[in-house]
Parts: sequence; structure tokens; C-alpha cells
Amino acid sequence: MTTTTMPTTTAAATTYPTDLDRLTETVAFVREQDTATLLPLLLPGLDALELRALVERCRFSHAALLVFPSSPEDLSALLDDGGLPSDGPARPSVVVRDRLATRHGRDPSELDVRILRPRVAGSDRTVEVFALAVPPGSDLAGLAEHERTRDHEAHLALEVAQPDPLVLRGLCALLTRNGATADGGGYNPHEDGTVLYFTAPTGSKAGYRRLELYVPGEHPDVLDAHLAQYRAGRPAETLLRLLTGAWTTQALAVCAELRLPDALDTHTAFGAPALARAVGADPDTLVSLLRYLAMLGVVSADADGYRLTEIGALLRTDVPASMRPLALMYGGPFYESFAALGHTVRTGEVAFDHLHGENHFDHFARDPRLAALFDESMAASSRMFDPLSAHPVVMAAGRAATPGTVVDVAGGNGELLGRLLAAHPGLRGVLLERPHAVAAARLSLAAAGHGDRCEYVAGDFADVPAGGDVYLLSRILHDWDDDRCREILRHCARAMPAHADLLVVERVLPDDGSPSLATAWDLHMRCNVGGRERRADHYARLFADAGLTLVGTAPLPLDATVLHVRRSGTPVPGQAVRPGA
Repeated sequence: MTTTTMPTTTAAATTYPTDLDRLTETVAFVREQDTATLLPLLLPGLDALELRALVERCRFSHAALLVFPSSPEDLSALLDDGGLPSDGPARPSVVVRDRLATRHGRDPSELDVRILRPRVAGSDRTVEVFALAVPPGSDLAGLAEHERTRDHEAHLALEVAQPDPLVLRGLCALLTRNGATADGGGYNPHEDGTVLYFTAPTGSKAGYRRLELYVPGEHPDVLDAHLAQYRAGRPAETLLRLLTGAWTTQALAVCAELRLPDALDTHTAFGAPALARAVGADPDTLVSLLRYLAMLGVVSADADGYRLTEIGALLRTDVPASMRPLALMYGGPFYESFAALGHTVRTGEVAFDHLHGENHFDHFARDPRLAALFDESMAASSRMFDPLSAHPVVMAAGRAATPGTVVDVAGGNGELLGRLLAAHPGLRGVLLERPHAVAAARLSLAAAGHGDRCEYVAGDFADVPAGGDVYLLSRILHDWDDDRCREILRHCARAMPAHADLLVVERVLPDDGSPSLATAWDLHMRCNVGGRERRADHYARLFADAGLTLVGTAPLPLDATVLHVRRSGTPVPGQAVRPGA
């Protein structure tokens, strides 16, 4: 081992050997262990089958520690003295930075935590080194001493070979069954990796209190379930986070209102003063907002400034299917009426109507700005429509010798119809909407190059055009009570030829009560619109009352479902022959 000249300052001289001792011990541990020998020490309760399952699906990849060099040069010297190469890339560590910020009440942008993974000689494993520079005299010295004595970030890591969601859930369940408990985690966009932390079970003999499952790529559903389990063991913290949910809605709405995402970039960092000038905000208060947005994962923060994340980019005005209108709608008109949720729960009446004296359709129709925002917010969820163009019913109509016609009932600004026409050049479209929405849809579809393939009908549900091949009701029925749904469906049934299909897109409540966006939207619909979400069997009864039959369902993104409906007594799909087909 080479001899390194010690830093001349007293602070560095008293702290540096401590980091070196810890690093040397970690290197020795990594060199001595492998997956098969480590797992029984870490999880003493494993039986032979469980051990085999773990060894086959993951490997011991590294041990980690957090060090506090005084400078980048000091970090290089530390790695050299620990027998590790010091020329590897140092990337930002979002997960550890945020954990430190939470533990010590610091601004994440003040904590430039870097991560390196130098390989241990003679091994296929690494030491994961988290480094937070603490120059002499820095106010971070107390934080560093606290972390050194407690080693919160020291852990062992198992890297999952095949990041399949079912495998990940099974591995998490196996660890939990053997006494490990969820201990946080996160996604690091800088290296496109997900980490799931666990506290080692009582009786673990590995010498480490924490275990990490490292998974390449982003796995939001698995991560959300893991974090929910983590928070379940901290009820007061969990409740406090829930109580401040309104702050999150408003922070996102203000971010969108200021067009802050348009002023940011995913690659280039911007300082708060420059951003404040760009969006017309108070610099100090904008820093507070940016800290909160960083905690939400909308922006990332480091010593260079702030960058936009993949989540935050969805709020830009120049991206397809921008979710900015949703942020403005949920943080604006619907936010105001949701404050009267208690009225809806007590009386069953619609809070929006109670607050404004009219339903939201009439209220928005009288305000062109709100009407446009509502239609744009509906289009913002258009990503759920992408698989619809591959639905067998749509595919059949698109391939027919005689051009098929898709009738979009209450189709808003034509976003869904436009996607189907783009995917199937042989299709023609008819859009039924209110007069102001028809005007917007005409412009939108013409701009997309579909104007000569569309007809437009200004009217109500009673005006559903006859003669179509495929009829669409996308997120319409959840706006209404059962009686109005039956009326809408009867209008569709009367207009549908015998061969026609009806595709109904809704968020369907799970039969088993499992978590779903439909559960949240059910409350939203009752409070703001007067409708509700329903289970599939509920929809089937409504269809039957209108002379229609539910013949199949298929999942869509964002917890949506397409329900395939035909006139009762007509052949099932695959047996029907459409005229001209």
C-alpha cells in the first residue's frame, strides 16, 4: 500500500484516518465473501430452497460506506491508500443525498454526494463509495462526525440479474419473510437504477445492519410498494405526509403556472437566481419551492444547480401529451371545489355545484379559458389511448376493404380520434361534441392532417350519428349517475348498426378492492362532477339495461380499461361480418 501525505489541516488530519480504517475494513470484507457464503450470515433463517432461489437470481455485488474527504484530491488519496482505483467516474447520488437531507434537516442542494464503485482487486465485486466533501471549517463537520459514528449508509448489496417485476416482488417477500424490514429506497436517474433498502434481521451475523437490492432500470410500481411498506412502520410520519398532500398539489400547480419546467433542462443545471429572473419569481422563495420539488423528484439538485427530471419534463409545454393542463386543473378549479368534499360526503351532493351554483360542464362552457383548459387536461391523459389503436375491433375496421368509420361520442378536442386515424390511414372519423369543442377539434385534427377524413357533429348525446362501425365512449360514463348512463347507452345502441362495436374507456374499480387510480377518481368524480367509477359487473348491468352486452375487457395504461360492447344478440367478435369487409 502506498503512503499518502496527510492533509496539513487539523480537521483533515483527525478525520481522514477514520475514513481510511473504515474503507480498509470494507475492502477486506468484500474480498473475503461471495453470495453463497454471505447470505446465510446476513439472513440466518434461510432454508436451503430459499438460499438457492436467492443465489440463482441475484449476486453479492458490493459493500458500501459513506466517507467525508476534504476535497476531490483527498478522495483520490483515500482510495489509493485503500487499494482501490481512483480514476472511475463519480456520479451524483440522489438517494443518499436525500436521506442525509431528511436526517439532518438540510437543503439537498447543499449536499453534493457523489458515488463511485471501484472494483476490488481479485474479485468481481466493488466497494460502493459515497463521498460528501467536507472542507476544513465547513458547517458540515458535525453531520460528518454523526454519520461516521453511526454508519447509517453502510450496507451490503445484492444485484438482481433479471429485473422482472414478479421476480422483484418475490425477492422482497422472501427477505421480509426472513426478518428483513423495508428501510426506504429510491430511483437514481443519473445511473438509471432502483435501490430497495432493508434493515437486516435480528441475529444477522454479517456485521452490517442494512441490505440493498440493486435493480437496473426504473421500477416505479415495485418501488412504491416497497416505500409503502417502509412508511407503514412509521405511522406518525406517514400521516404527516398524507396531511400535507395539498401542499404537493399546489407546488406542482405553481411550478406549471410559472412555466418553470420550460426554463429548466434535463442536462444543463441552472442556478436559482437565473431561474427566478426567467419565470418572474422571488429568488429566496423560489429556492424553497425548488427544494420541495426536488424532494418530489420533479427536479434534481446538486452543487451546480437544478435540472429537470423525467417526471418534471411532463410539465413542459412543448412535449407531446403535456400534463401541465392537469396540474393547472387539479391545482385550480377542482382544488377549490375539493375543499368542499365534506359537503359531498354529508349530503351526497356535488361540491362543485354547491360552490358555483351550476355543474362543471355549464360552468366551463361559459368561460372559454376554463373550457380550453378542461379539454387540454382530458387530452393530457392521452397516453392511455396508445394501445387502443391495436385493439382487434379498431384493427379490423382499419383493414376493411370499405373504409371503416369511428364515431367518437363526446370526443373533446379530438385527441383520441386523431391517434386512431394516424395509426390507421384507412379509417374515417366522426366527432360528436358541444359547439365550442367541435371548433377546437376541427382545428386540431386539421393541423394533424386528418381534416379531410373527419366529419363533425355539434350536438348532445341524443344526436349520436348512425351508421358507424366503431363507437367510442372514452371517460364519459363516469361523469354521470346510472340513469343518465342508461340514457347515453340507449342513444348509442339505437345508432349502432348490428355489426358495430362500442368501446368504452374507463377506470374500473377492482373487484377485490386492491389499490387503483380508480379509487381516487371515484371520490373525485363524486365531489366535482356528480358521477362515479364502477366495477366491471356494474357496467355490464348498465349495458344490459340499454340492450347491449359486455363481451370483453382489456387493460390500458394509467389503470384504465377498455370495455368491448356489442348489441345484445349479435355474434361475438370474430364471427361478425361487416358489410364491405
